Formats: sequence, C-alpha cells, structure tokens
Amino acid sequence: MKNTLPIEATRFKALREELHHTQQSFSELLDIGTTTADIERGKTKITGKIVMELMAQFNINPLWLYGKSFEKHIDTSRGDVSPKVITLDISGNDSILLVNQKAAAGYPNNIHDLGWYQSLPAFNIPLPEYRNASYRGFQVEGDSMLPNIKPNEWVLGRAVPSISEATDSKIYIVVLRDSVLVKKLQKIPNNLQSIRLISLNDQYLPIDVKVKDIQELWMVNSKLSFGVDEPAESSLLRQLQQSMDELKGQISGLK
Repeated sequence: MKNTLPIEATRFKALREELHHTQQSFSELLDIGTTTADIERGKTKITGKIVMELMAQFNINPLWLYGKSFEKHIDTSRGDVSPKVITLDISGNDSILLVNQKAAAGYPNNIHDLGWYQSLPAFNIPLPEYRNASYRGFQVEGDSMLPNIKPNEWVLGRAVPSISEATDSKIYIVVLRDSVLVKKLQKIPNNLQSIRLISLNDQYLPIDVKVKDIQELWMVNSKLSFGVDEPAESSLLRQLQQSMDELKGQISGLK
C-alpha cells in the first residue's frame, strides 16, 4: 500500500511548480541545501527556517501550508498574526504546546525555529471546544491581570489569523518582537496602525503597540489553575457554625 504524503509536502511541491522552479533552483532560492527533493518525498520535515523564507519571499500562510487554512497567502494589509509554526501529533492532529515563563522569554526570538518548538511539552484535549483551530498554552507572569488571572496560572489561547479578526475587550496572548503579554485588547479609533493593551489590574496603565510589532495573537478561551483557594464564604460559614456550637454549649451549662 502506497504511503500518503503529508499535505505540507504536497503543497510545497505544488508551490515550487507554480513558481516555475526546479528542485535545485528552489533549494538555492530558499537557501536550504539539497533537501527539496526529500521534502517533496515526505522524508524530510519542513523547518521553521523554510516556513520563514516562504512567508518572507512569497507571503505564504503557514496554516495553509499545513492544511489548516484555505487562505494561501498572507494579507499584510490586515495585520497577519497567525502562528508561525504549528505542531501535530502522530495522528496528524494539532497538539497544544505549553510555553512556561522561562520559555516565553525566548519565544519571540525562536518563533520560526521548528527545532525549538520540539523541546516544549505538548498535549491534546479531546473536547469540541478545542477542535478546528490551533491552540497554545502560556504561563502568566506578574499580577497585571488580577483578579481574573493570577501569577503562574496557565491560559490557553486560540490562534487569530489577523488583527482585523480580533475582538475588542477580549483577553489575548500578544507575542511582540521582544516579549509575550497577556492583556485585554482594544482597537484605537481612526488608527489602524496601533492597538491598545489593557491590564485588568488598575495599577498598570494601558500601553499602545504597533500592529507591525505583533508577531502572533492568541485569544484566551480558558485557563488552568492549581491550588484553588477555598471561597471566603465557606470559611465564614464555618466560623459562624463554630460560634453557634459554642453558644449552645454555654446555654446547656446554665441549665
């Protein structure tokens, strides 16, 4: 039985032929040595460097390359912020990468490096809320999103293709060129070049960032919490019950 080629290998070859390149000339253009033939045979995976070159030279959408989008080209006028690398499990399904605080510090600089992503833990959630889209988890640093999101909690975000599809007042994971932030997003009236990032903790002032400086955008749809605190109401009820028991004991002693 003939093995089925990965969709990225098929689309890579189709793109090369559409651009009227030989395997050798395409290798030279992308500066990837002699791996073009192996990629098209499914023997070599497409690296982050190749994805970056396809984006830079031909505006190729990484999600299209891996069969996750019908949009072949990136529309730079809309502020593309789609994932630069997506990861699949052995069944070919999207896996959810977890980026802790330490990894997040290096995330912007390694955003095109497929090998770097392979060092991160990944898992799947078999729920309908996590289908038909790419998701990624980030560990929150700092207290700027209190009281909704606490330091060291994890937020899971769904990939957003472009700034134009972002929604006001929703919380996003914003990957800038030098940092990863979790903020509420607000579009600035009559200003398509910038967006405003707002903290839930009112001790932090809003900041405006240029759309061109946003590499990726993930809309937060859930979070992971550990060591859940007991509600204050439960503690209060327990104290009242204890006081009532003590009062009953004192009344019984008077009889």
